[in-house]
Amino acid sequence: MPTKTREKPTSVEADTATRQRILLEAARLFRHHGYAATTLREVADASNIKAGSIYYHFESKEQILGEVLDKGIQVVSDAVHERVEALSETASARDRLSAAIEGHLWGLLHHGDFTSANIRIYGQVPTAAKTRHRLVRRAYADYWDGLLEDALARGELRPDANPTVIRLFVIGALNWTVEWYNPQKGSFQDFVKQVTAIVFDGTFRRE
Repeated sequence: MPTKTREKPTSVEADTATRQRILLEAARLFRHHGYAATTLREVADASNIKAGSIYYHFESKEQILGEVLDKGIQVVSDAVHERVEALSETASARDRLSAAIEGHLWGLLHHGDFTSANIRIYGQVPTAAKTRHRLVRRAYADYWDGLLEDALARGELRPDANPTVIRLFVIGALNWTVEWYNPQKGSFQDFVKQVTAIVFDGTFRRE
């Protein structure tokens, strides 16, 4: 017996879809024009809703900003956790860090407007929104610090390595790939292998 399919989404589904569309368009506008230069009317127009209707979903532009920033970190964090946690308990620290690099790049490059907006406009973010969002960023940084400290404890990192410096350098370098990565010049997996090789083995040939 064939199952029936709904012809129309429920009001809750429609509201959720509209809300997500607003966030996506806001992220795109923030990314390309900056936070201060983007108006709620522009966000509403891009989302194909009336300007006043945006307040049905969000209280303010700052609330939209906060959710765009949070999603920019969360999609990356989720991808990293998923890949690291899929490894066996006996996985080496290098394997765990390789998985974290792949996850970071996947989340970053598959949600470009959110992640790029997060990187580009952070200096423009109002203090209140930045303070709230800092908690999300700190939790992600702590996860990476844990991976690096584990690698140091296992003896897989150089003993003079500073996990905090490594994390700042690696994540900073990975983040900017969203601005120059070109999927037409090779597969994502090949790109990940090249980046991982640079992180672990450098760029000069060994004697």
